[in-house]
Amino acid sequence: MQMLADLTERQRFLLNLIVREYTETAQPVGSRNLVEKYHLDLSPATIRNEMAVLTDFGYLRQPHTSAGRIPTEEGYRYFVTHIVYQADLPEAARHTISHQFYQARQDVEQWMPLAASILARHSRAASLVTAPHAERARHKHLELISTQGRQVLMVLVLTGGEVRQQLLTLAEPVTQKRLSEAAAALNLACNGKTTEEIAALPPRADALEKDILTLILADMNRDEQRLSGEIYLDGLTNVLSEPEFLGSDDARRAIRLFEERSLLQNLLMRVMPDSSVGGVQVVIGGEGKWEELKQCSVVLARYGMPGQATGMLGVFGPTRMAYSRTIPTVRFMADLLSGLVSETIAGEENEQ
Repeated sequence: MQMLADLTERQRFLLNLIVREYTETAQPVGSRNLVEKYHLDLSPATIRNEMAVLTDFGYLRQPHTSAGRIPTEEGYRYFVTHIVYQADLPEAARHTISHQFYQARQDVEQWMPLAASILARHSRAASLVTAPHAERARHKHLELISTQGRQVLMVLVLTGGEVRQQLLTLAEPVTQKRLSEAAAALNLACNGKTTEEIAALPPRADALEKDILTLILADMNRDEQRLSGEIYLDGLTNVLSEPEFLGSDDARRAIRLFEERSLLQNLLMRVMPDSSVGGVQVVIGGEGKWEELKQCSVVLARYGMPGQATGMLGVFGPTRMAYSRTIPTVRFMADLLSGLVSETIAGEENEQ
């Protein structure tokens, strides 16, 4: 990204108005319109001169000779970095969102779809929320259930509540009593341990326990290699209804990115590989890395409890996004979900 030029207070003020006006109308912004709408104590000629400077800096462009100006990607970056990044969500909005989560705080399964719905509604764009995912897989509980003949259902529960199930076919039938005894022995040996700690345990003398332990380790290793839990999307119709996306190939490419999990995982991993919890990242116009996001912006944040379980949430829309509303909403939602995850993990530890 190129260095952002310093602006005078008046230039910052006008860039702020132009970005907000263009975000609202999707029409080039003229100097006379700014004077009349915002009752500015400046002449249209003075504003045109400042617009020319902002254009020279690369923050505005003029789509047609006789038209007003619209923000460039650099203009949006300056607006985000220097004008709205630290803005807070209004008290009324914080109260409304907190109340909705207070009603659902005991129902963990409702957090993700509720968060996605709230983000989409408040940003008027598309939202994504990934379920919290343990950074280190830890064994919590194992069940072995006889189903039919030599078939056994293995249910592995990891700290954080993630459940792995698989159907096994044993070499010979085993009674439920024997399966329960093996599960109890493995639970005693593995409770609370990571993959490395379980792998370092002394070899099991019992053949069944040894085989099951190998499967447990394989499941836990697979879990650690996943970037995130289940992904929840909402509000894609908000994006498709934006004027720049109506019938556009850009919209179809962007929607494909969000609907294909592998592409989305790659985006999340590259944007937020080691970002801190609560930190907001803004990708404008694909930053030259993602052709699918050429006409789009993404605002992302990580939430959760560092070292325990984290997830990601964010908003996706056109570069003409309402950043002043979206960034504070994403940050507030990340903080709120972080609190809920911390409470849940603390509760689980108290139960042990």
